[in-house]
Amino acid sequence: MHIPLTKYGIRELIIFGIPCVVGIGFSLLLIPWIVPIPLFFLAFLLNFFRDPNRETPQGAELIISPADGTVSHIVPVFEDNYLKCDTTKISIFMSVLNVHVNRVPAHGRVEFIKHTKGKFLDARDDECFRSNENNLMGLSIMGSSTKIIVKQIAGKIAKRIVCACKVGDIFEQGQRFGMIKFGSRVEVFVPNSIKFEVMVRVGEKVTAGKTILGRIYNKNL
Repeated sequence: MHIPLTKYGIRELIIFGIPCVVGIGFSLLLIPWIVPIPLFFLAFLLNFFRDPNRETPQGAELIISPADGTVSHIVPVFEDNYLKCDTTKISIFMSVLNVHVNRVPAHGRVEFIKHTKGKFLDARDDECFRSNENNLMGLSIMGSSTKIIVKQIAGKIAKRIVCACKVGDIFEQGQRFGMIKFGSRVEVFVPNSIKFEVMVRVGEKVTAGKTILGRIYNKNL
């Protein structure tokens, strides 16, 4: 059976995976009853760093989920880094059991990146929005005047944010751009200056690259 794994997890798979395999081998030879322990940790690694292929709905008017998880908040906030305006923020909480590879919500050009160091509060804590280590990616949707932000937020367990892009990069809708390692939160900000229909609700399970978070109704699209 082939398990597709993300390139963003190669380092961890080598560092932690090899000892697990060695541990399984030694356990089989010496202490068979402890085999489930290294086997569990290996299964956890493979599950966490899995990266299934997905078909993404296409459309300049669609905002696709950048993460697997559960919608935890849909709230109005003022975004003061890139958009500098009132926005609708959709927050997605990712547990350690979710796929953690992040995908771009819309076909666009990266115009802004900002990494901010901070705390590692639980990703379900409202305070993590302001205090936790995070990475902002400002995206200008191609063929449109619309701009959005994707925010990766580290959690209590997550200690590393991967944002494999730079200003000027162009991404297709649903294309992989990074991940957050070991439990976290991802947020999407859409300006209130455009007509945006939210198509998910708090508590709903969403899938990166597949679930439509909302639709933009904009004459410039």
